[in-house]
Amino acid sequence: MSKVVVINSVTLDGVMQSPGRSNEDKRGGFTHGGWAQEYVDDQALAAIQARVAEGGGLQLLLGCRSYEEMLGYWNAQGGPFKDGLNNAPKYVASRTLREPLPWPNSTLLDRDIAQAAAQLKRDLTGDLTVMGSGDLIQTLMRHDLIDEYLLSITPVVFGTGRRLFADGSPPRSLRLIDSTTTTTGVIIATYQTTSYSST
Repeated sequence: MSKVVVINSVTLDGVMQSPGRSNEDKRGGFTHGGWAQEYVDDQALAAIQARVAEGGGLQLLLGCRSYEEMLGYWNAQGGPFKDGLNNAPKYVASRTLREPLPWPNSTLLDRDIAQAAAQLKRDLTGDLTVMGSGDLIQTLMRHDLIDEYLLSITPVVFGTGRRLFADGSPPRSLRLIDSTTTTTGVIIATYQTTSYSST
């Protein structure tokens, strides 16, 4: 049995759009791309790497856009992240991509994504990690398929941009199970999902 773990950087107002590069995602006229870069330190990198190792090795569940962005960027960079991502199993939710997919160890999920993700949770061991993939995350939320969030909460506010918990996201309670603050003021917080009660 696997857990679905969302690992993302978010601003204080919940924006997850384009944290890594200025041209990463300009949808909606977003002009703040690359906002997380100046806040990354060794402590933040170590926290993510430790979690991936703890989860039994990297297994990725990605939306189409994030898959193509990561493929295009990391395969042009070289280094350990390239090899790690190439070697990791990648499950890609898309109705537009066609097999064979261009990145090694990639499997296309072109049917009902909620059903496919639920099946992966039953069949796999270790964490199934979602990075980026905002639309996919919304689908997983609606079907109660996310077990944990590992969020790097960055001390910036934009008031605009695509948010992790967008309007219309289903109510959910989260239980904080771990947190640390980096030298740059980023709060790295791990939350488990629990049932929501309004009483």
